[in-house]
Amino acid sequence: GTVYKGILLDQTVVAVKKSKIMNDDEIEQFINEVVVLSHIDHKNVVKLLGCCLETRVPLLVYEFVPNGTLSHHIHDEDCKASLSLESRLRIATEIAGALAYLHSTASKPIIHRDVKSSNILLDDNYTAKVSDFGVSRLVPFDRNGLTSLVRGTIGYLDPEYFHTVQFTDKSDVCSFGVILVELLTGEKPVTSMRSVECRNLAMYFQSCLKDGRLFSILEDRVVDEGSLELLGAVAELANRCLNLMGKERPTMKEVATELEGLRRFHQHPWIIENEEEGEHLLKGAECSNTSVMLGEGDSSVHVMQPFDIMR
Repeated sequence: GTVYKGILLDQTVVAVKKSKIMNDDEIEQFINEVVVLSHIDHKNVVKLLGCCLETRVPLLVYEFVPNGTLSHHIHDEDCKASLSLESRLRIATEIAGALAYLHSTASKPIIHRDVKSSNILLDDNYTAKVSDFGVSRLVPFDRNGLTSLVRGTIGYLDPEYFHTVQFTDKSDVCSFGVILVELLTGEKPVTSMRSVECRNLAMYFQSCLKDGRLFSILEDRVVDEGSLELLGAVAELANRCLNLMGKERPTMKEVATELEGLRRFHQHPWIIENEEEGEHLLKGAECSNTSVMLGEGDSSVHVMQPFDIMR
């Protein structure tokens, strides 16, 4: 559909979403979005302010989020490399926190089913807002997954879902992994500008990571602003989100917790040198160990990955 900018009588600026043609599928998505968003109250999810059923085509009214999509800020030439590494980590943490809320904390658990950078909006302060719940679903009580026709966006689709048509919260985790790789590399999820075997970003990223060529794919600004330990840890987290087997992927709550720890490590790298301060800052975080091949002539770097810091 089309999104318009509107102004209410009290001068509140809003976004008004209107479908071009209301066929049965679009009517279902409209109703579904109202139902799903009525269960959500989170600072990193775009707020539904109301709907209008008095027009020929029903309208949805949202809070206005002025700075466009995350996809625009990552990929468009006029914005490319404009986001600092700190901003990227913060945005990733906010998205992960919102998805964790949807999966486990909302009044009824929700699976988004179309997580992608163009569905992440940025407000005045570049705070992330997850949007577009037209194909989202409330999770049934048995939580065995949702069966439907394949929905989603090429480049973000969970390979397991594509074959089984069973959508679970781990499918959202896989899609988030692609966003995390976009933030690290500045690359599009799918593009004909890369060779045939590298057109899918997730597969290309995993291949580079496996072959010790991580730095060949990372965006220059990310490399300039991040330490070997930090970049290796974030890359390994993205790799786990992209695991072909859903049950081997972390939950979004685990992802959000780990990203928050990595953000703190980036902001205060001295924590690994000051045991007392580090313990206070990470709130007693446990650590897991992994080795990541970074390339550029380096041998594998031993990375301490903080997780479970928000207990």
